Amino acid sequence: MTQPSLRPLHRLIGRWTTEASHPAMPGVVVPGTVNIEWLEGEQFLIHRARTEHPDFPDSIAIIGFMGQDRVGGASDSDSAADNSLLSMHYFDSRGVFRVYDVSIDDAAWRIWRDAPEFSQRFTGTVADGGNTIIGRWQLRRDDATWNDDLEITYRRV
Repeated sequence: MTQPSLRPLHRLIGRWTTEASHPAMPGVVVPGTVNIEWLEGEQFLIHRARTEHPDFPDSIAIIGFMGQDRVGGASDSDSAADNSLLSMHYFDSRGVFRVYDVSIDDAAWRIWRDAPEFSQRFTGTVADGGNTIIGRWQLRRDDATWNDDLEITYRRV
């Protein structure tokens, strides 16, 4: 099976400033920076995020097609993985590690994971000719109701 193109990820490449807010901290806007670049070979995207608040973690994520390992066998994470889905492996300064599915098109960047009692989804709307992404994370703990979580705006530097 031929792997789909990584071309849509090109729109994320660059340096970004961010402003984030969280419902647990009303009125607080946390500035930060995000650098998104290709790993050599342009098969995986590296997303590094830093914030200027101790309650907001710094993170690194790797985005790419991860349905098969380097020698063409099934990945360790899921032998039946769909090779056409983008994945994001996320790690942060709290010691948290998560695996998400990812999609991106001209209008939006989407990230999601379904897990019992802790599902998450992000939708970032692309604006300003691709120089701004206005995003919202949502959280679902009961397998039914989505609640707003982190709001974040990316602005290309």
